[in-house]
Amino acid sequence: MNQKSKLTFGKIFERFSYGCGDFGCNIIYTAMSAFLLFSVPASWASTPKLVYVFITYNLVSTVIYTAINVPYSALNALMTQDPYERSVLSIFRNLLATAGTLTINTFTLPLVEYFGNNAAAWTKTFVVFGFVAIAAFLCTFFGTKERVRAAENEGEVQTEDVPFVTGIKALFKNKYWIMMTGMLALFFLMYSVNGGATVYYAKDILGDKNLVSTINGIFNIVQICGMFFIAMLVKKFGKRNVFALGLVLDIVGMLVLNFSGGSMAIIVVSSVIRGIGNACGGATMWAMVSDTIDYGEWKTGCRTEGLVNSACSFGYKIGNGIGSALLGLILEIGGYVGTAAVQTESALTSIKVCFVWIPILVYACGLVIMKFYHLDKEFDGIIADLKARAQK
Repeated sequence: MNQKSKLTFGKIFERFSYGCGDFGCNIIYTAMSAFLLFSVPASWASTPKLVYVFITYNLVSTVIYTAINVPYSALNALMTQDPYERSVLSIFRNLLATAGTLTINTFTLPLVEYFGNNAAAWTKTFVVFGFVAIAAFLCTFFGTKERVRAAENEGEVQTEDVPFVTGIKALFKNKYWIMMTGMLALFFLMYSVNGGATVYYAKDILGDKNLVSTINGIFNIVQICGMFFIAMLVKKFGKRNVFALGLVLDIVGMLVLNFSGGSMAIIVVSSVIRGIGNACGGATMWAMVSDTIDYGEWKTGCRTEGLVNSACSFGYKIGNGIGSALLGLILEIGGYVGTAAVQTESALTSIKVCFVWIPILVYACGLVIMKFYHLDKEFDGIIADLKARAQK
């Protein structure tokens, strides 16, 4: 259902406008619906409460989140066609997303304790986060302008409504969209496997489960700091080359970690290298997705911001789902026993496969894909050609 909703909303947002920007308005309308998730009627019995939570959670995660995320992702392509500006937008998107994750992880439990450490305290905590989210959505809504769509309306670019089936066919004629969707699926498969295996790696390989916070903390801090410098690299070397550099650094960082022998100094070095690598990849990936929209328009005559972003989202959700299942399968094959004081050699190997070797394999596949990605070099000519067509 979640995957179908992404493609459906991608097309809906392309077709309907509310007088304030096709995609910007949907961020506001759909954000308000998330309030239902945190409004469980206190007087209800346990079973009705569970039903309510099941329905509202799936409504928010399947429908509402998609309805927010698809137009939000499409804004990058609608705000500008300048490749460097798109890179900067993508950098700050990932920068603030990472900072937001760290903020939630850091302040949730202290706030719950402050509000009384009970069920009501959790509601109050997420009401606080909810107001912060509302402020962020309003800032996005009032602070952005769909300049590419405005240019279309002024006649600089000629567009027609694209039927759903035609749009889907156009996607599969867009080789760069296929590459980036494949990359996203592989990356989120890897993130799911690697992230789920972190606690096992720290506890059973490194011998201290508390190292999870050290590994993730250093990684995230370096990633955030690294993003401030990515724009300069993109301007000089291009998105594709910076992305490929990130893949190489990620591979090196994983290899360093694999041979750390539990040394804290080497673990820190590995986290730093991987943080820089992930900054390169995370900061450029979504800008590269946005560039495929213009290539698709040039190649097929169909401009489909919503479908491109929703289909990419569809791809990475599939990768995430497969990754979650793959983690459990590999650990089971290795004979991992959660209650065992000491794991068998095969169980330890399965943990290493999940945490180290699957990411290395994914990064290597990414480098192969980037070998065939030449859109950076072609992009200026494509935009010039699109503008020339619009003048005819």
